[in-house]
Amino acid sequence: MTDISTGLIHHPYLPPQGFEAPQPAVHKASTVFFPNVAALHSRDWKHKTGYTYGLHGTPTTFLLEERLATLEGGRHCLLVPSGLAAIATVSLSLLKSGDEVLLPDNAYGPNKALVQGELRAYGISHRLYDAMDTADLAAKLSDRTALVWLEAPGSVTMEFPDLPALVRLCRARGVRCALDNTWGAGLAFNPFELDADGLAVDVSVHALTKYPSGGGDVLMGSIVSRDPALHMRLNMTHMRLGLGVGANDAEALLRSLPSLPLRYAAHDAAARGLARWLAGRDEIAGVLHPALPGAPGHAHWKALCGTRDRAAGLFSVVFDARHTRERVHAFCDALRLFRIGYSWGGPISLVVPYDIGEMRDPAVTRWPHAGMLVRFSIGLEAAQDLRVDLEQALATLALAV
Repeated sequence: MTDISTGLIHHPYLPPQGFEAPQPAVHKASTVFFPNVAALHSRDWKHKTGYTYGLHGTPTTFLLEERLATLEGGRHCLLVPSGLAAIATVSLSLLKSGDEVLLPDNAYGPNKALVQGELRAYGISHRLYDAMDTADLAAKLSDRTALVWLEAPGSVTMEFPDLPALVRLCRARGVRCALDNTWGAGLAFNPFELDADGLAVDVSVHALTKYPSGGGDVLMGSIVSRDPALHMRLNMTHMRLGLGVGANDAEALLRSLPSLPLRYAAHDAAARGLARWLAGRDEIAGVLHPALPGAPGHAHWKALCGTRDRAAGLFSVVFDARHTRERVHAFCDALRLFRIGYSWGGPISLVVPYDIGEMRDPAVTRWPHAGMLVRFSIGLEAAQDLRVDLEQALATLALAV
């Protein structure tokens, strides 16, 4: 080779093997080399026994998938670019034209938008059910129902359903069920062992954007299952949709995972303390936190999560009805440590106001509160500092009366 460019590209040096360090190596690739044509034709990416193309996995993504499967109590995992992508991949894989999908009325909003948009256009119908009423789900299951979505707790309003009862019902009717397990994060409960007999959901999806990342800087989702045939069906849909994640994002998740239990516990402890304190405030009509007695579904949370005694650092409050939308918005604006922003699970506390009357179907569930709702995601700041911030913002409500 007489040209330096060729010499640099085809340089023969290979570093010695056997290097080990706390963090795994980051493998970036679109093209993957094969030693010969036989290897090109024989390698199998589907079972993680070889590498064929970067989109179908590298050592970095395979390693992250295996660790996440262990975290959630499953056997197989697929990585996708976001939590919503995980939801969409499951629905697109398991539903076809003529099928029906059921969602709880308190489901994650973009999941509802997906069924109302693309899935409806593909000839897939949907119905909403009351997650706190197992009989309502039973009444709405039909011969066309091919998938039931579950959430524990519900999005924003935080009702904790009788998850084992809902799954048993799906099992009895022969209908697959998929759980959005982002709140539980694989720590509050095991979605594949919901009782002593091994009751399990079929699929658990997880927005890794939240607690597994922990930095508010990574978008990623996972799809975890136990059944090999179901995993392969999901895997082939995943491949045909061309879904993949960046190696640097996978690296960030691998670096964050070891601290996940510690961070989750810290978020939980601070959130429970602040939620209890807010429950005693005159400005607040109700606190929605599954681990607090009196909250919707507290008994279900205690039955499923009480042994581990874990809950996410997320809760909502309902303001007394005398405080108008404008006043509640001004309260949020007055907060100094809490930032206004979507998502949760990162180091910075967040706040978002919601008008639940615009988010729930009154024909399915009746929202019992008249006041505005505000959701808090508790970060890793000192709880006392957050309390002081809440106090000074609540004081602005008194000035407005």
